[in-house]
Amino acid sequence: MAVSWGMTRLPRLLGACCLLAASQAHAADPPVLMSPAWAANFCQAWNQTPELAKGLSGEWLHDDKGRGYKIVQMYRDDCGAPGTVELKIVLKDGQAWCSYGGTPNTPADFGVDFLMHATTANWEAMGRGDPGPMWAMMSGKLQFQGPKLVAMRAIKPFASFLLLLGKVPGSSASCPGS
Repeated sequence: MAVSWGMTRLPRLLGACCLLAASQAHAADPPVLMSPAWAANFCQAWNQTPELAKGLSGEWLHDDKGRGYKIVQMYRDDCGAPGTVELKIVLKDGQAWCSYGGTPNTPADFGVDFLMHATTANWEAMGRGDPGPMWAMMSGKLQFQGPKLVAMRAIKPFASFLLLLGKVPGSSASCPGS
């Protein structure tokens, strides 16, 4: 019995299409929350958020010991400090510009830089605006290291920072690096 071209190649062609569709669906999955890929996306979103780019271009950014940048590090408590990501903020065109988001690669000085950590559930709640930044810090839901007075004077932009956490897609089903 003769087998036509379509009968021998069709199953392989369908299999290839299914693999392609599955890989495209997987590529659309959001990166792990607070992974280097997520931090890179957060960095881009920072630059498109006027409350951060303009709102932090004054005292907050210039309190940097003359280095020309400020570092913000963060991690999820339930994933541990090895899952820390970093944002590097520089002055660009008069704005606080995120020039890097990813694995920490710049030594932080917590006399001028910031480290924040919270449980995954608390990060997600803060990303929804519950609680607000002041309550998050005062209640201990957000652990914070860095110049607190500088941060308190930038509380409005900090609220935008926390809300941006809820706008940048990220999966919390696993920890960064796992």
